[in-house]
Amino acid sequence: MPNAATREAVKRLLGPRWSVRLRCWLDGKPVPRWGNLRRTRPFSARFGMDRGTPVDRHYLHQFFERHQRFITGDVLEVHQPVYTARFGSAVRTSHTVDIDPRVRPTYLCDLAAPGDVIPAARYDCFLIHNTLHLIADFEAALRAAARAVRPGGVVLAATPVLMPLDSVAPAEYWRPTVGGWRTLADRTWPGCEVTVRAHGNCLVAVAAMLGLAAEELLPAELDAEDPHYPVLVTAACRKLAA
Repeated sequence: MPNAATREAVKRLLGPRWSVRLRCWLDGKPVPRWGNLRRTRPFSARFGMDRGTPVDRHYLHQFFERHQRFITGDVLEVHQPVYTARFGSAVRTSHTVDIDPRVRPTYLCDLAAPGDVIPAARYDCFLIHNTLHLIADFEAALRAAARAVRPGGVVLAATPVLMPLDSVAPAEYWRPTVGGWRTLADRTWPGCEVTVRAHGNCLVAVAAMLGLAAEELLPAELDAEDPHYPVLVTAACRKLAA
């Protein structure tokens, strides 16, 4: 084992980059082969949407598929009823809410301040995706969501974590972790059954930041879950019957 003076001399001789490589080699640690991943711009600036399925959507689709038994009856969805149509069954009414009049939503309002625009206890299920992190008053939006579903109804929500910021959105405010989600749920959904889960791992997070698509990863790579590297966090809130 070389002494401290020898190690410092080697560092000065080799420089920091090769010093680290030498240390990894001596310790038997793997050295990355960057190839064309050594870049400062992503492969896609659209979350990989122009290549295939964005990696966070892979987990979002799985989340809705696991909970599709709740996507039934009277269903409310943010923006457009895409996932209601895809995952819903025995849907009586399919309504939407959005702040943008161009999408012609059923309810044109801010989810954080809907007033009486969205009727209370009207829906069996409320799907909230790709939205909450864009709302400044996150807690107000969660309270409004719970108000919209009737007793026994379910709110299915998801927010990104280790994903690029949206270059089109005016602003992004929140990237809550599992712990953050649980704290917010305790404040805004008291008395409800809430399940929060993280999805992703370090490889998927890297793929997300580089703008790669889910199809460019192996199923086993997507299925591996490491809570320290969440790409998406999902929350299922069931409003208990009175």
